[in-house]
Amino acid sequence: MRALATSSGAIAGLLLILAGSLVQAGFPMAGVGHGLRVVSLPINLQVPGLLLTALVCGPRSAMLAAVAYLSLGLFQLPVFQGGGGAAYLLDPSFGYLAGFLPAAWLSGKLARQSGMNNLLSLAAAAAIGLLALQLCGIANLLLGAMAGRWAGNLGGLLFHYSLAPLLPQLLLCCAVAVLALGLRRLLLIES
Repeated sequence: MRALATSSGAIAGLLLILAGSLVQAGFPMAGVGHGLRVVSLPINLQVPGLLLTALVCGPRSAMLAAVAYLSLGLFQLPVFQGGGGAAYLLDPSFGYLAGFLPAAWLSGKLARQSGMNNLLSLAAAAAIGLLALQLCGIANLLLGAMAGRWAGNLGGLLFHYSLAPLLPQLLLCCAVAVLALGLRRLLLIES
């Protein structure tokens, strides 16, 4: 029964990540004279899809979903933002994709601890997973800069890949926690 839950969670997680990579994140704002408008954020919803999988389905399912997503992208399927293929290993953003693995494991492991049945705890687990993802990406940027792989300056790359999307990603961690809490209650997941 556990294997079925893990594999079905991994498939659902992979589909969430793939669908999330196609959807640009947005934030509703009140416009002057226009009512409500949606402001586009500089990220898509693949990271929230991964974190939602980890919080609801656990670390095994989230890890399997992340490995499947990375495998699809590295085997020439254009699922990454810039396409796909093995050459993507040398892209500055690949460290953030590799960070999917520790983010999935850490968030999923934290979500399975006792007392994780409230909004604040789930948001913290998602934020810690996001922190792990960001640290992997920053480490890749630093190592690539020391090896001379990046044509751009390091400060610009850090701003573009880490600082600019950080606040929207943290806001989406809160949204992921709200969704995860509802789904965990609906699916009768105990913690």
